[in-house]
Amino acid sequence: MKKNQPIEYSEIRAGQSIELLKALHILTRDGKMNQDSRRKLKQVYHLYQFIEPLLQQVRNESGALTLVDHGAGKSYLGFILYDLFFKVLNDNSHIYGIETREELVTHSRELAQQLGFGGMSFLNLSVAESIVSDKLPDKVDVVTALHACDTATDDAIHFALKKQAQFIVLVPCCQAEVASVLRKNKGKQLAKDALTELWRHPIHTREFGSHLTNVLRCLQLEAHGYQVTVTELVGWEHSMKNELIVASYKDLPRKRAAERLNEVLSSVGLEEMKHRFFTE
Repeated sequence: MKKNQPIEYSEIRAGQSIELLKALHILTRDGKMNQDSRRKLKQVYHLYQFIEPLLQQVRNESGALTLVDHGAGKSYLGFILYDLFFKVLNDNSHIYGIETREELVTHSRELAQQLGFGGMSFLNLSVAESIVSDKLPDKVDVVTALHACDTATDDAIHFALKKQAQFIVLVPCCQAEVASVLRKNKGKQLAKDALTELWRHPIHTREFGSHLTNVLRCLQLEAHGYQVTVTELVGWEHSMKNELIVASYKDLPRKRAAERLNEVLSSVGLEEMKHRFFTE
């Protein structure tokens, strides 16, 4: 298969702007797509299938909706969401892209203006700044974080909880913080519990730490009243980082999840990380 080949337009969703895909460099100027771009587009489209019914539910219940994309990067997700869902809405619905790299924020602002996407804003803010910034509403409907690395996913969760988001959609990326604490405390834990063998070897520490991080995130969300589902975003042939966490606020009982989260932290020697996975 050639690196660049004529685009199969059947791969592009109805209503999708070809000019947008070219501007995002998913399509070349002559309408071709390489394998990397094809994988990227398939992944974003697959995620869109999960997000679209959530957006529609908010629209049905509340009218105009607000979505915040944390760690937006080049804002592939935000632009495609806007192009496929938001641009036809005749109301105050809005997408905010939050990104700490100023050059990416500047580029996204210019692209939104070029495309006439008036319901998009891009802010050069940290999570802490975004929580208190008057450039964002006090309450938002949906928070997304696509491949936000390491603690950036936890930061997005923190933001979503503070902003009382109805839906939270996460695709975690590389995760090192929990693994580093497991590694630090491994010696003490080995003498206490045979289950420490699960992360005794370095490669297992990394893999177990990554899995455990997402388990703790799910418990944290449940401890705040959310219903959580975890599934595969796309097949392994497209991405090794493909776990999708979708949380819907249902005001569910919190006590059991909070207790289990603290029990897990204690069992694996992560008591010092309670501040990261706070439940109150």
